[in-house]
Amino acid sequence: MDARSLTDLGFLQWASAARTIPGEMESGDIGVVEKVSDGALIAVIDGLGHGSEAAKAASVAEKKVRECAGESPAGIIEHCHQALKGTRGAVITVAHVNEQRGTVAWIGVGNVEGRIWTMVPGKSLVRQAPPLRGGVVGHHLPKLNTSTLPLVRGDLIVLSTDGIRNDFHDQFRLVGTVKQIANEVAKDYWTGTDDALVLVARYLGSS
Repeated sequence: MDARSLTDLGFLQWASAARTIPGEMESGDIGVVEKVSDGALIAVIDGLGHGSEAAKAASVAEKKVRECAGESPAGIIEHCHQALKGTRGAVITVAHVNEQRGTVAWIGVGNVEGRIWTMVPGKSLVRQAPPLRGGVVGHHLPKLNTSTLPLVRGDLIVLSTDGIRNDFHDQFRLVGTVKQIANEVAKDYWTGTDDALVLVARYLGSS
């Protein structure tokens, strides 16, 4: 398991953890967090399939996401669509966290799952997911509709690829640091049949 270092942007803490399918040296799943002028851009990319070709597609998308991080989520996906032509393609979910407004605007193409977890004493409550559209970035791009939701201090944004069983949203209680949460989800809910990545970000409010 590859646990990325905890990163603290002041208003946002995040960490990710990844698993690579047995027999492969490279993962096709990549998480991205970039500081932008009004907040942060978060993306999780899953190159189709696994192995070197999936990793290549994911790397192309990662580079484009970082280049275009200051644009809208839909605009970023459109840029990725052009960059990924000729590759296997990828499924991608992109989220923009606005620090001052306390909002997240997000959208996904394919099956990178996303949830907002609102933390209240004694329990964790799941609140809404990004609008996911069928398609493959680089091959078939659907109509893109971005959803914007409010955030409150302590909210968790959780993005995961399909190598993570999505029933963890019903069973797991997200407690501890973002690094602990990412590690535990990747360990306990990995399917074992695909690359996997989970990215957890905690909104801490405007400075």
